[in-house]
This record gives sequence, structure tokens and C-alpha cells, in this order.
Amino acid sequence: MDEQRAQAIANSPDMKHVTYEGTPIYIQHVDTENSTARIYPLDQPEQEQSVSVDSLEEH
Repeated sequence: MDEQRAQAIANSPDMKHVTYEGTPIYIQHVDTENSTARIYPLDQPEQEQSVSVDSLEEH
């Protein structure tokens, strides 16, 4: 996924189907300087992590 799309999904009021390593996730924030996204699994909101935007996949 590219940074612009990740940012659009993060800012969207609608839930999009996005995964990280096969796990459905929620994008909290996109850091365009570092090309990373702050995410968490939908079923484990306490498991926040920063990952490369390139590793996110939209379905």
C-alpha cells in the first residue's frame, strides 16, 4: 500500500478491510516522513505497533 492510500484510509469514517501479515488491522496514524503506520489488530486494540506502510494490504 502507498502512503497516500494509507492516510486516506486512516482519515476515512468508513472501515476498510486492511491486513498486516494476514491479520485485520485498524490504521491509527500514518507517519509520512518515515513511511510507517501506527496500527493495531481489530481484536486486540492494546497491541499497537508501528509498521512499514508497504507491509499493509487492502482487500
